Amino acid sequence: MPTINKCLFPAAGYGTRFLPATKAMPKEMLPIVTKPLIQYGVEEALAAGITGMAIVTGRGKRAIEDHFDISYELEHQIAGSDKESLLSGTREIMKKCTFSYTRQIEMKGLGHAILIGEALVGHEPFAVILADDYCVTEGDAVLTQMVKLYEKYQCSIVAIEEVPQGETYRYGVIDGQLEEDNIYRVQNMVEKPAPEDAPSNLAIIGRYILTPDIFDIIRNTPPGKNGEMQITDALLAQAKQGKVIAYKFEGRRFDCGSVAGFIDATNYTFGKQTEQVGDK
Repeated sequence: MPTINKCLFPAAGYGTRFLPATKAMPKEMLPIVTKPLIQYGVEEALAAGITGMAIVTGRGKRAIEDHFDISYELEHQIAGSDKESLLSGTREIMKKCTFSYTRQIEMKGLGHAILIGEALVGHEPFAVILADDYCVTEGDAVLTQMVKLYEKYQCSIVAIEEVPQGETYRYGVIDGQLEEDNIYRVQNMVEKPAPEDAPSNLAIIGRYILTPDIFDIIRNTPPGKNGEMQITDALLAQAKQGKVIAYKFEGRRFDCGSVAGFIDATNYTFGKQTEQVGDK
């Protein structure tokens, strides 16, 4: 059995940077070429041996549930045609995974979204994927790398990457002691610091493995920046006990929460797919 059995997907945000496209469509359903962002995330979790997908949604997000469900009329229409194979990946996911959903009624920050997911996750360590951080790798997927790391350290793990110093205000930023190549024992974390206040340029991206005590910590952590429940503040409480590892992952991340990052990811993925077709 894998050490991590469930992956939580906070997916209740409004996606306002993509209006008007996201007025009636969840940002998690925006496609990179022909596949929605959240499916890439689910595939990454499945590749790490995780089969329990727990999704925190909100109003207007029914398309996510419908995507990971049978569409009888559509499948009847394309049965026997060359288009039938286009749904094979989604069917395989549905066959191997279980999906559970709950709603975040109010948007109170990532920490709050994760806390809402407690009912789906239970009292066990779990992964978190933010679908608008789209990660590509040559070898193991990012979450697979982190699950292997969890087997060694048995504590919360955050994925990090170096960002330009002038962009630290967009991220949670860590300070830590280098333990081995690309692995830091976190000593401090700051949510969206001004560049002059940032403890480093090592920014947390949308991949986490969290131990279940995080739920009580979130509950007892006062609101932070912008009056929201910040997961960074809760993780800092664990870090003060030496229980958070930051991992500079192998691979490339696209910030698909921004229009520019989304376009870059689409161009990159289309180019890779075109190369693969050319090789065949």
